[in-house]
Amino acid sequence: MEEKPIYVENQYLGRDRGWLSVRLVLALFCFTAYYINIERESESQLFLLVGIAILFVSIVMMYMLQYRITVEGGNVKLSGLWTTRLVKIDLNSIVKVERKPYSKFFINNPVYNLHQKGRIKFYAGGKDAIWLTDRDGLLYIIGTQRQVELEQAILKAKATA
Repeated sequence: MEEKPIYVENQYLGRDRGWLSVRLVLALFCFTAYYINIERESESQLFLLVGIAILFVSIVMMYMLQYRITVEGGNVKLSGLWTTRLVKIDLNSIVKVERKPYSKFFINNPVYNLHQKGRIKFYAGGKDAIWLTDRDGLLYIIGTQRQVELEQAILKAKATA
């Protein structure tokens, strides 16, 4: 019998406000350059095509799943895009669960399973994260849109494990 997950959240690649703003400003620049150069047909059409391509790629990226957070049993599972490996965090080894901001920076790059200075990071967008510390001092930073719900689900799963 398969166990029902306590919590499931999908993190999408193109929904981060910082990078979405950058893409929209680039598209706006292309459409403005098209309007200014309207009398020169060949150069202006290139700006129009690039602006439309940026908008199209932005729309596609908004529905592209970067990773899924699943809390079930005594584990937190993070499954990523096509070729990434499943990351399974055993909650029995977790000693501390904290709600903190992901980073102090305004724009952050999306990452999946990034090992850096004793930290393992998972981030797609937003400012909130759950920081999990295990017995060995390894820190898991999981970016989330629903910080309180994820923390409650982890604590509930930890209590039942």
